[in-house]
Amino acid sequence: MTKLPICAVQKAEPEPSSMIETFRAIGYSMEAAVADILDNSISAGAKNIWVDFDWKGSETWLSIRDDGSGMNSEQLIQAMRPGSKNPTESRDAKDLGRFGLGLKTASFSQCRRLTVLSKTKETQPDYWTWDLDYVRESGEWNLIKMQQNQPQLDWLATQISGTVVVWNELDRLVKNVTEDDEVARSKFLAELKKVKSHLEIVFHRFIGPGKIRIYFQERPLEAWDPFLESHPATQKMPVDKYHNGKILVKGFILPHKSKFESERAFNAASGPYGWNAHQGFYIYRNERLLVVGDWFRMFKKEEHYKLARIQIDLPNDLDEDWQIDIKKSIARPPLKLQDKLKAYASNVRAKAVEVYRHKGKVIQQKFRSEKFHPIWQEKVRRGKRFYEINRDHPFVIEMIGQMGHPKQAEQLFRFIEETVPVPLISIKESEEPEKHGVAFEGADTAPIKTLMLQMLESLISKGVPSDEAKGQILSMEPFNQFPHFFNQ
Repeated sequence: MTKLPICAVQKAEPEPSSMIETFRAIGYSMEAAVADILDNSISAGAKNIWVDFDWKGSETWLSIRDDGSGMNSEQLIQAMRPGSKNPTESRDAKDLGRFGLGLKTASFSQCRRLTVLSKTKETQPDYWTWDLDYVRESGEWNLIKMQQNQPQLDWLATQISGTVVVWNELDRLVKNVTEDDEVARSKFLAELKKVKSHLEIVFHRFIGPGKIRIYFQERPLEAWDPFLESHPATQKMPVDKYHNGKILVKGFILPHKSKFESERAFNAASGPYGWNAHQGFYIYRNERLLVVGDWFRMFKKEEHYKLARIQIDLPNDLDEDWQIDIKKSIARPPLKLQDKLKAYASNVRAKAVEVYRHKGKVIQQKFRSEKFHPIWQEKVRRGKRFYEINRDHPFVIEMIGQMGHPKQAEQLFRFIEETVPVPLISIKESEEPEKHGVAFEGADTAPIKTLMLQMLESLISKGVPSDEAKGQILSMEPFNQFPHFFNQ
């Protein structure tokens, strides 16, 4: 490509305060911001990381300390520089960084004063501060030193090497609040509780014996493994490899509720957002979790598939392909892989449904001799096919009896039967068979469960043994699709 000749050059440097305020608006949550700082500690080889805070109203502070390799004065200034590393440059294979912005953007999103203190084995502690109010007033990209960091300097002096990140003026959470404001304090502590849970999920593959110890207010974090690999009833699927083996995909089918030792253990395995929310793909970059449970619009999150979780491992040189954002909280599969991932996930989901419905299916098989009652029946009238509601279906009989108006019910049924759009259904089924839904797919199935339990109670009250009553109900359409509702 031929380049045009340059006629003139004019600097167009960004106005400092405006640019920093733009950084603040990137959209970090508190938990994502803290996790971004921990990425730097892990990349620096830290074996211990401490997350601490002290509630003091508007003077509240938060710090992240580590015993990693640290930085000398020159490296510290470079690390404090926005855009300190080009995202297209090659990184160490274990580096968790991305844009060279994480330290700054994550911190600015939460506070107006960021201080970083650091030392290496060969150097004394040094520190610099970004004060956003000073930048606004001076109009310059200037770091400053403030005489208020003695506790952190004293701590660093006891370490061989390490780094401390301190956030002051946490205006997103504690602006203009007093220390005795209990409502503000409760909200702040609730946010920090979310931070703790987030770190236990995001860094779960780093936490553990012989690995990294992360302390939250001096208490060690406990890793939350979304795949329950240590549970004997967890099913592990074969690993698929893509992109010349760089991308690893491994599915897990979590145990049925009956396999857990207690209700508490079952609830703990569900994760902080519940079983349904945690189904889906889990994307890791260098073992650091980016995405927690997402089907990427390939499927809907439904109760029947809540035991399906799939691990995707990526290296740090495929960031652009997977559209990984600055916050490292978004990743999207490349188009060329989506069909393969969907096929793999379909297999995992199918097995997850079998586990989820297992106990109910046992009952179905036990009473397989029960006559099956479909909702719809095919009829031939004057040589042509029509479809009628099965008047002998036990539930239909029950409902007509409850309505008390059999003639009106018959009129309604005939009206529905005569207007079933069979031609349209046939056309759509032949053109897009994969888009044909099954009964109650994506719908609220709570009413179905309620009806099944009511029918079960009614049959038992009439002297029918419990398992036999369940077998009768599961011989009826559409209840035959929900045997898992009898799992309890």
